[in-house]
Amino acid sequence: MYYKFSGFTQKLTGSAPATAYNPQGLRASLPAESPTMIFATPTKVVSEAGATAEYMGANKVPDLQKLFQTSDGTPVHLKRGYPDRLLYRTTMALTIGGVAYCLVALYIAAQPNRK
Repeated sequence: MYYKFSGFTQKLTGSAPATAYNPQGLRASLPAESPTMIFATPTKVVSEAGATAEYMGANKVPDLQKLFQTSDGTPVHLKRGYPDRLLYRTTMALTIGGVAYCLVALYIAAQPNRK
């Protein structure tokens, strides 16, 4: 017996051999058409682009590696100084404020309704 997937019931159902081999009603005799190109303009290979796309800035990675890999007892998220401390303290203040707000909201929600 042959089976096919039913899109209506989402289960396998019995079917004829031709329907089981062509589940979406596709016919083997029809030629497959290639899809149309979305981007009609050809792309350039990197070697063809030349030196126009070069990055002209200095490489900061070695300096940052030296900064972050020093073992001075400072956590990694605070190694860059004042901006990191400001972001850390702001995040902690917002977190504590959010927890306090949630607790107040839970306390208010736990109170019975007054009529």
